[in-house]
Amino acid sequence: MGGGSDASAAPNPVPPAPAGPPGAIDARFTLAAERTLLAWVRTALGFMAAGMAIVYLAPDIDSPVLELILGLVLVALGCCLALIGAWRWRRTMRVLQSGGEMPGPAQILFVVTAIVVVAILIAVVVVVQT
Repeated sequence: MGGGSDASAAPNPVPPAPAGPPGAIDARFTLAAERTLLAWVRTALGFMAAGMAIVYLAPDIDSPVLELILGLVLVALGCCLALIGAWRWRRTMRVLQSGGEMPGPAQILFVVTAIVVVAILIAVVVVVQT
């Protein structure tokens, strides 16, 4: 019990990433920000496609004006989502380069609220039409 190597010693820490030039960003962070932007764009395209499907592919209902309004709301929401995603990506990249606070959850709450409101609108349209 004395002498020898201690097997319970702490393992060697992971070496830090090599330092790049001033202002350089680890590629993992930029790629993660890009994947997040692409997720925003994918969600936006889904909303736009749903809006187009309601306007052009949905069976004619008693109120085509209601169908058109709902479709336009979905397309407009999709456009907003794409713009918000681009804004968040740009802000995240700026923060990664120069420091500061990352974008907060306000835009995420907007998306969740928008999805709930649109789902309720679609439910109301379905109930009114039957």
